[in-house]
Amino acid sequence: MSTSPASASSRSSSGTNASSSPVVVLPLDPLREGVLLKRYKRFLADVELDSGEVVTAHCPNTGPMTGVLHPGGRVRLRHAPSPTRKLAWTWEQAEVAGADGQPIWVGINTALPNRLVRATIEAGLLGAWLGPIEAIRAEVPYGPNRRSRIDLLLTPAAGAPDPRPIYVEVKNTTWTDGDLALFPDTVTERGQKHLEELIGLLPEARAVLVPCLSRSDVSRFAPGDSADPRYGELFRQALVAGVEVLPCVYAFSDEAVHWRGLAAVQSRA
Repeated sequence: MSTSPASASSRSSSGTNASSSPVVVLPLDPLREGVLLKRYKRFLADVELDSGEVVTAHCPNTGPMTGVLHPGGRVRLRHAPSPTRKLAWTWEQAEVAGADGQPIWVGINTALPNRLVRATIEAGLLGAWLGPIEAIRAEVPYGPNRRSRIDLLLTPAAGAPDPRPIYVEVKNTTWTDGDLALFPDTVTERGQKHLEELIGLLPEARAVLVPCLSRSDVSRFAPGDSADPRYGELFRQALVAGVEVLPCVYAFSDEAVHWRGLAAVQSRA
């Protein structure tokens, strides 16, 4: 069953969807292209640059990278040498076949989604769903014994229709089935705990799950029950409880990341 982009139990969406005109939310430093030779030890990837040079890059994605890990496929790297870094190269994007069979670029750096979502909020692009925002704080302790940290804590502006604080949990999402984005692509006890903690925030605060859909060929989002059935159960419980779900679609180029709008939410794939 499809719901509005916000969730089954939250305010309905209006105006913005995954087919909206792209808006630049994050300019990127110049990227270099090459071919992925192999990924190994979770954090390392060997890439042959178009110049013919073979480099070892940091892989900032420790998950299985289902559907986006293709040795022999084209990738984009960021070059940022520093005395404090063991590796000067970081793997940022991978080229894959999109839902229509045409090649697209996917963002694989799991450190990027929080920045993307924050930039999207600061640009006012989620104002129709979140309302006016006065302040944003990152990594704020919350939950039982304050042992967890929320990705973003939003303070509504004075006079906002809903004055409750807004807790935002961001999840990077690259696994797809056609135009349907799915999360997670493996069992995630951490993700399960985050859903339980979001439910626990209600009704004193607003709880918002933001799947960061790091590819532009998707228009729907659902939990990845086949990878983690427990996460799917908790996701549906969260919808009923009033957790809002705002799946943000992003398009990646070698110069910037563009916001494409919200995908529709499905309770099941």
